[in-house]
Amino acid sequence: MTTAWLFQVDAFAPGPFEGNSAAVLLLESEPEEEFGLQIGAELNQPATALVWPEGEPGRFGLRWFTAHGELELCGHGTLAAARVILDQGHPVGDRIRFDTRYGPLEAQSAGELIQLRFPSLAPHPLKDGGLADAVRALLPVPVTEVLRNDLDVMAVLDSPAAVRDLKPHWAALRELPVRGLIVTAEREDFAGEDDIAADDTADFVSRFFQVATGTEDAVTGSAHCALGPYWIARLDREPLTGRQLSARGGVVRVALDGDDVLLGGEALVMAEGVWRVPVTD
Repeated sequence: MTTAWLFQVDAFAPGPFEGNSAAVLLLESEPEEEFGLQIGAELNQPATALVWPEGEPGRFGLRWFTAHGELELCGHGTLAAARVILDQGHPVGDRIRFDTRYGPLEAQSAGELIQLRFPSLAPHPLKDGGLADAVRALLPVPVTEVLRNDLDVMAVLDSPAAVRDLKPHWAALRELPVRGLIVTAEREDFAGEDDIAADDTADFVSRFFQVATGTEDAVTGSAHCALGPYWIARLDREPLTGRQLSARGGVVRVALDGDDVLLGGEALVMAEGVWRVPVTD
């Protein structure tokens, strides 16, 4: 019977049981389409990363699946995959190159963090009407700005407390013509609200709601491809630290390098074992 190594990883996690959970399956070669869909449904994780070597040292194929299908881009699944590869003996400091359907991505160790190189997905402001009005209508709080990029729409709120306490209209959320809804606010408004986040180094906060499933994501690395450029431009400094205010919570460090966003985070391997169902090459 064909076997493969299977790992459970908490990504963008300051500690155990925080951040976003991902499964990582190390394969010998790229699997067939059906297997990715089956393993995503079987493991039922926020992301299951399938990883296989691409011939040259340090280069790997990477795809991400959930119980609902394949993901176009996934930050926490990439971070989890990088953590596993580093633990398998990849030289510290050397770049890991991932070939994905979205495009080439990179990761490397950076002290206590792993740093991902993702494309910048800086959002642009939306005029009133259309999608901007739809977003305001489903959020029962004041919205100071609505923006979007190719993947998501983003609403800027007036305080971290508004982000933390937000309860969107879920039925209306499912009608948005985007992958997800990002809500965010600057951290300077945290004064007197230490219960929002123990990490007093955060520069901004966010939450992310998935349109297709009508659920909230714990920590969304790819959303920070929009959050990073937006807040770096607005605050005029970098690197910045973002805290995602989901129930599990997580921390993402962001910086810009040309047309790329550098996403830094910690990842903890919580379990490892063997997958024993035959893998079709």
